[in-house]
Amino acid sequence: MRTLRRTPADRRLLRDAAAIAAAMIAVGASFGAIAIGYGLPTWVPFAMSTLVFAGGAQFLAVGLIAAGNPVAAVLAGLLLNARHLPFGLNVAPVIGPRRRDRLIGSHLMTDEVVAFTLREDDPAHRRRVYWLIGVTLFTSWNVGTLLGVLLGGATGDPATLGLDAAFPAGLIALILPSLRDRVTRRVALSGAAIAVLLTPVIPAGLPVLCALLGLAAVFLPPRPLRPLRSIRRKES
Repeated sequence: MRTLRRTPADRRLLRDAAAIAAAMIAVGASFGAIAIGYGLPTWVPFAMSTLVFAGGAQFLAVGLIAAGNPVAAVLAGLLLNARHLPFGLNVAPVIGPRRRDRLIGSHLMTDEVVAFTLREDDPAHRRRVYWLIGVTLFTSWNVGTLLGVLLGGATGDPATLGLDAAFPAGLIALILPSLRDRVTRRVALSGAAIAVLLTPVIPAGLPVLCALLGLAAVFLPPRPLRPLRSIRRKES
């Protein structure tokens, strides 16, 4: 019987799964420590990592709840996870037709799971990749949350170990390749500038929502390219 370890592609998949699991443990630990550092009950990070399992939305939610703005936490979470609608349409055939598979599979759906799945061409292999990466990420995220809760309870303030910066640093690393595109870079910088400018003025949580106004940069006219002749004349 064919096993996952008999081809180079399968070995590469397992290696990638192990690498991303290690990253999720680290990020999950930062989430657990931050949640405890904000003074939330111990059961809250466990419940969120198990029932919500939304990565960035969890970080955003605990920060806004700690700031006393749960309504903004809900709205921000809905906006962040709206991207899962097109994701679901793409991976629905992979998950399977049974209700149980769709219920569990949709809960395991994350950006990383969808990316790993859609890079495969064979439908049967896609299904196996989806469930392998999904279960791996869910397990490692919750293990990381447990470690973070224990660590946060021991250290008190997660900022003492720099855990409060772990997730933003990870997000920056993820988006850096996308910033090579001029339009994407313009939207990202516009949204970041709006959020920074509004942070001292409006309640916590709202600057993140207002950063969506940066999408208006998509409609700005592109900068015209300078003619090659004029560039050569200036150089000469």
